[in-house]
Amino acid sequence: MTVSYDDFLRDLPDDEIKAIEDRGAQLIQEEATLRELREITAKSQEELAKKLNVKQAAISKLERRTDIYISSLRNYIEALGGKLTIIAELPGRAPIQIRQFQADKDDE
Repeated sequence: MTVSYDDFLRDLPDDEIKAIEDRGAQLIQEEATLRELREITAKSQEELAKKLNVKQAAISKLERRTDIYISSLRNYIEALGGKLTIIAELPGRAPIQIRQFQADKDDE
């Protein structure tokens, strides 16, 4: 007999339902497109373009790209008020932050 998702959830204790919902929200937050990041910060493409001194079309194009310079990504994230951190995950090792690509004071 097949059980629907709603029926399955209905039979779970409230604390388990909350744990499932919390984990789902966490997974969603761990992965986002540039557009979604911009929307989370309630910024428009026009606002970001002005901050980065480019045209709105350049922001649109950047958000659709699958390959991007790290410096462009860093500038985009910083224009949103954030900080770019690059993490390498290697087999059998804890995640390692790569510092090589952090903005230097001389770059600003």
